[in-house]
Amino acid sequence: MKFKKFIRAIKSSENDKASSNTKQVNGADIEETIELIKKNTTQINDVVFKKIPTNEGIVTIVYSNSLVEKMTMQVMVLIPLANHLNQIHQVSEKIDPADKTEIISKLMGGQTLLYFHDNSLLLSIDTYSASTRAITNTETESTVIGPQDAFTESLQVNISLVKRRIKNPMLKNENRIIGTESNTEISLLYVEDIVNKENLEMLKNRLDKVNYPSFPDVSILKQLIEDNPLSPFPQYYMSVRPDSIVHYILDGRIAILMDNSQAAIVCPTSFMDMFISVEDYYNRWTTATLLRMLRFFGFFLTIMITPMYVSALTFHPEILPYELLLNLQESRSKVPFPPLIEVLFIELIIEVLREAGSRMPAKVGQTIGIVGGIVIGTAAVEAGLISNILIVLVATSALLSFLPPIFLMSNTSRFVRYIFILSAGLFGLFGQMLALAWLLAHLLNLSSLGTPFMTPVIPRKAGDLLDGIIRFPTAFLKGRSGISRSKKK
Repeated sequence: MKFKKFIRAIKSSENDKASSNTKQVNGADIEETIELIKKNTTQINDVVFKKIPTNEGIVTIVYSNSLVEKMTMQVMVLIPLANHLNQIHQVSEKIDPADKTEIISKLMGGQTLLYFHDNSLLLSIDTYSASTRAITNTETESTVIGPQDAFTESLQVNISLVKRRIKNPMLKNENRIIGTESNTEISLLYVEDIVNKENLEMLKNRLDKVNYPSFPDVSILKQLIEDNPLSPFPQYYMSVRPDSIVHYILDGRIAILMDNSQAAIVCPTSFMDMFISVEDYYNRWTTATLLRMLRFFGFFLTIMITPMYVSALTFHPEILPYELLLNLQESRSKVPFPPLIEVLFIELIIEVLREAGSRMPAKVGQTIGIVGGIVIGTAAVEAGLISNILIVLVATSALLSFLPPIFLMSNTSRFVRYIFILSAGLFGLFGQMLALAWLLAHLLNLSSLGTPFMTPVIPRKAGDLLDGIIRFPTAFLKGRSGISRSKKK
């Protein structure tokens, strides 16, 4: 709240001074700026003001103690001020004391302000050195083959991980500030000579229109710039793996990195991209094709298995083999609930176990998930609340939902499955077909940054099918995909 009032005071002061046509920046302006900072940071204990005598007179330094380490301050500012003033002038940037908004932005960004009283000179030095997490392996997108490093919460470190892999001067990174309250820094990364300029301009326009107070993670920004925010499907690819992001950048896509966020998002994205892992390109094409088919068809199986159980037992028992029908009836002989209630009950139990396990410490969560599933499942079958065959079907469906490499798509399959279960409970197979028709129509109407979400199938681009459900040998995968190709290419 203190800095909000400070910003308002700054803007008010600037508006008042703008009406004067005879304005002249001098030492009095800088003194006024320093006094204004002091006045409005009285309750911000980490802002430090120091006056240091030098060969060029008294110098006042201003910095945020929580954003600058003592060693960095000693090496970059204090020692040069005492012995090598020329070094200060070489590495510093002269700033306009009239632009008070920029001054406070630099101060809150970890820069140190230096005011030379005798020379009426205001400089800034980038001394940002807040603690950051070391580069480690990823726990959410682990692979057996390929690089094992993952992004951190530092924007500069993440940009360096990308540039270490793309040593090309055409790789551009444009930094922007978003968040009306948090002033969060983001960076757009793309290769200038292969990016689709229309996609780039559309993305920039959407970012310019974003009006949101704070961005603790890039996933919030992703939801604000999606084409259809009401859709349950994620419309942008999101990953914490640098090699995965680099793959899409070299394909002509645009990546967005955010300070204090580990993940990066890719624009635009297709439905098929949600089932492709970067590890597919490290494996043989036969293995990659098998894995892609498992993920793709597993998505449709996970939303169909338990609804089919409801449809068969409620409306269409004739579709089941006679022996299987006898086993189902025997298994459900003690169950007092209709199949719809039975399925919803066990699905909710699975959701509770999954959520409880994710909120606990890793070792405890794994134990709770395994023991809880076995104990509750066994007890529920013995108590006659659910059938043992349904336990198998629900467990299989839960495992299939984790096949997509993008966790957001796993969450989507869980939500869509409930729509199919309710449709099956109300209308049987007819309801399932209605739900499937809705799903396909919705996917066909979706777009990602103005590009059809079902690319390359709709509209079909023959070359892109080489890297679809079936991944052809690497020798055939030399061109960029149609979703990111510029019209001139």
